[in-house]
Amino acid sequence: MIVNNKARQWKPNATVAAIIERDGRFLMIEEETPGGLRLNQPAGHLERGETLLQAVAREAREESGWLFTPRGLTGIYLADAQDGDITYMRFAFHGDAVPPSSPPQLDEGIVAVHWLAYEDIAAQTARLRSPVVLQCLADYRNGIAYPLQLIRDLR
Repeated sequence: MIVNNKARQWKPNATVAAIIERDGRFLMIEEETPGGLRLNQPAGHLERGETLLQAVAREAREESGWLFTPRGLTGIYLADAQDGDITYMRFAFHGDAVPPSSPPQLDEGIVAVHWLAYEDIAAQTARLRSPVVLQCLADYRNGIAYPLQLIRDLR
């Protein structure tokens, strides 16, 4: 009997997140989710044909309007969804961003863009999209930074 191994193959969902700090505050988006309004870094899924760097720049622009340039990789995080059987592999990048030149058209579900101090974010853990959000910020604040040359796209 031949067993279909593909049916059993587990694959995490690849996501990217942008850590953007300015004057001691972090750019955060407030978004509608099935669990209510949540705070997150500008983040989203890697799309077919994109590099990780293209994906994080696109997601930052679509969710916040800011033009993000990654400068380093803060970390790679595996986390299970709080309300399902999905596992996410988040590539969190830190870098610089330029404000939008005109009022941006944000992704559906994004209700606000905020600049928040780390302490203000940490005080709202129940409102975070995932515990990974705060872990990424803590790692960034602790100086964890890998060079972008760590990433190789061989397609």
